[in-house]
Amino acid sequence: MNKERRLAIVAIAAVTVAAVATAFFTPSQTTLPIPEPGQSDGNNTRSGVQVIAENLDVPWAIEIAEDGRLFFTERNGRIMAIEKNGSLLSDPVAYINVLQNGESGLLGLVLHPNFAENHLLYVYHTYSNDSAVLNKVLMLTENDNKIVESKVVIDNIPAADRNDGGRIKFGPDGKLYIATGDARQPELAQDAGSLAGKILRLNSDGSIPEDNPFEGSPVYSYGHRNIQGLAWHPLTGELYASEHGLEGSDEINLIKPGTNYGWPMEDCNAEKFEKPIVCFNPAIAPAGMTFAASDILGYQNDLLLATLKAQHIRLIDLGSDVESNILTGFGRIRDVVEASDGSLYVTTSNKDGRAVPAQDDDKILRIISTQ
Repeated sequence: MNKERRLAIVAIAAVTVAAVATAFFTPSQTTLPIPEPGQSDGNNTRSGVQVIAENLDVPWAIEIAEDGRLFFTERNGRIMAIEKNGSLLSDPVAYINVLQNGESGLLGLVLHPNFAENHLLYVYHTYSNDSAVLNKVLMLTENDNKIVESKVVIDNIPAADRNDGGRIKFGPDGKLYIATGDARQPELAQDAGSLAGKILRLNSDGSIPEDNPFEGSPVYSYGHRNIQGLAWHPLTGELYASEHGLEGSDEINLIKPGTNYGWPMEDCNAEKFEKPIVCFNPAIAPAGMTFAASDILGYQNDLLLATLKAQHIRLIDLGSDVESNILTGFGRIRDVVEASDGSLYVTTSNKDGRAVPAQDDDKILRIISTQ
């Protein structure tokens, strides 16, 4: 690694609706170009869209438990659950006291890989104390759809009304990955002493892994502006991240440990620092993303990217660089995850202050095969 790309080694302490609908949408009611609802995509696949829940308040992240329950965050501080039978629980699993200002609030959520046994889930949220506005990650223990215990995993992540990052995921290595934004202070992305503008990597208890690229530091990569999505390729195990640029230059990056991605000196036209593998101009505002492990819907090993400004799910075949839009007509899309049966769950984000919401927004949608 070039010295100019090297992050100084520092120790940064990590502290140890809403109505439910079952309506099925016909092709005349929505657009799903690849494949369209009720039509074959050439691989003998048919799909359609169901509304699972509506009248939600900016659902930000969604996760699926092995027992079929859905857990999701709302930016106002609520963690909500949907039972396996499709019933949205009227009472929150928990209400987190967050600072909701602009794009801040209760953001990322992820279930521990052994959630079925330990009932641990993690959330990323904004809060204020007497001297600063910050983000932190909590480890929560769930019992019978209620949070019964909480612990701070990492704190003192700079926050602002925009550029808070917030996506958290467990990788195939069992480590917790945390995407942070530059908190509207671009210089922090290059600051070794700041947790802003980074991807952080921790053990599930909040301790720092011994094989992190910088000894004693949770920093895994740096030079980021505002990462909104994390996903691992099902075949290669490689980590990819979606990132908002400044006035365009939105990016998909292949994340390599210890690497500098250049913000604020460079963006899509990187020469000195790591160059993105996909760049979007004009901006599409990429958000949550996943790789399809199943071929039930015809998307196996393709990247599925939720977009806010572009208002669709973008399908990207990284091998051929072919891109398509596979869900339109529901406005801003915040997150997309794949269930074990190959169906996709999608959250809309039309009440986030950047759109004119429909009367029944926001929604959780399910894209299914109708074969």
